[in-house]
Amino acid sequence: MVRVSPRARFWPHIEVYLSRVLITGGAGFIGSNLASRLLEQGHEVAILDNLARAGSASNLECLRARYGVDAFRFTNAGVDDLEALLRAAEGVERVYHLAGQVTVTDSVADPLRDFSDNALGTIHALEAARLTASNPVFIYSSTNKVYGSLEDIEFEEEPTRYRFRDLPLGVPETRPVDFHSPYGCSKGSGDQYTRDYFRIYGLRTIVFRQSCIYGPGQFGLEGQGWLSWLMMASLWGWPITICGNGKQVRDILHVDDLLEAYDAAVNRIDEAAGQVFNVGGGPGNTISVWVEYGRMIEGLVGHQPDVSFAKWRPGDQRIYVSGIQKAGQMLGWKPRISVEEGVCRQFEWIKSHESVIRQALAEKRPDH
Repeated sequence: MVRVSPRARFWPHIEVYLSRVLITGGAGFIGSNLASRLLEQGHEVAILDNLARAGSASNLECLRARYGVDAFRFTNAGVDDLEALLRAAEGVERVYHLAGQVTVTDSVADPLRDFSDNALGTIHALEAARLTASNPVFIYSSTNKVYGSLEDIEFEEEPTRYRFRDLPLGVPETRPVDFHSPYGCSKGSGDQYTRDYFRIYGLRTIVFRQSCIYGPGQFGLEGQGWLSWLMMASLWGWPITICGNGKQVRDILHVDDLLEAYDAAVNRIDEAAGQVFNVGGGPGNTISVWVEYGRMIEGLVGHQPDVSFAKWRPGDQRIYVSGIQKAGQMLGWKPRISVEEGVCRQFEWIKSHESVIRQALAEKRPDH
C-alpha cells in the first residue's frame, strides 16, 4: 500500500511506500544525506560502514544526535565482509550501494585495495541483495570516470574554460565505456556487474553514473570532493595546487538533487530497472575548476587564495559534462539547484562546521 509518512514533511509532494533499506557507506557524504532523507520519510534504515573515511564518524554522530541512537541499525563493517553484508541485507527492499574507494590518486597508489573495495565489494553487495528473499531494488553509485579521458572528443579552449565542440548536450549514456586508471577499472567493473545482475538474475538494478556531487557532510580532500576542498583551503589559507591550467570543466550537482533522482528511479522502478543513467548538473550547471570557480571563491572569502599550478594528471578530462536527457525523459528528473545557489549553500555549511571539519581532516584517515 502506498502511503505518506508523517515524517516526510520536507517532501510533501512525494507519496512514499515505507520500506526497509540498506545503505552501504551510509556514514559517508552521500550516504548520510540519503539516510537523513529516508529517516525523514519514515523508512526503516540500516547502515553498513567501516568509518574509515575522514568525516564519516562525525556524520554518523550527527545522524544519531538528530534521530536518536536507536533510529537506525548500524553495522561497523566494510564491503569486503560478505557475511556482514548478508546479515545487513536480510529482508531489505532496497539496497543503496555507495561504499567504496573514491579517489583516482589512491587507486594508482594501491590498485589491489582499490579493486577489493570497489570491484569485489560491489560483487559482495550484489550477492547479498540477490540472496535475500525480498528481491530488493539495487542502486549503484557509479562515476563519469567509466567514460575514460575522452581524448577522441574535440573541444575548444576559451578564455576561462574548455567547451565541447560537437556535444552541446553533454556525454550520453550511449558513449562506449573506456576505463582509465585503476579507479575507472574498479568502478567500471561494478557498473557492468550491476547491469548484468539485472540481465542474468533479474535483480532490479539501477546504475547512476554520477558527476561531481557536493553538499553538506562532504569533508573534501585534495583527491576527492574538489569543490569542498578548494573552498575550505581558500577560506582557511591553506596552499592549493591545481593540476593543469584550471580551465578544465565539470558539471556539478548538489546532493539534494541527486537524492531526488534516487527517489524518482525507485518510484518508477518498472521502467528504470536495468537502466544506466548519467546524473550530474548537465549543461546548465557547469564550471571550470579554478578560473571560474576560483573567482567565485575569492568573492565569498574576501581574499585571494594561495594557489599554484602543476602538470596535468594522467587521464584527466579537459572537459566532462553529463548528458542527462535520459534521466529527464524516463524519470522526469532535472537539477533544480543552480551553481550559484549550491556554492553559496556549501560555503555557509563549511563556515558553520569549521571545527568539526578541521578535526576530521586532521585525522588524515584513509578513504573507504
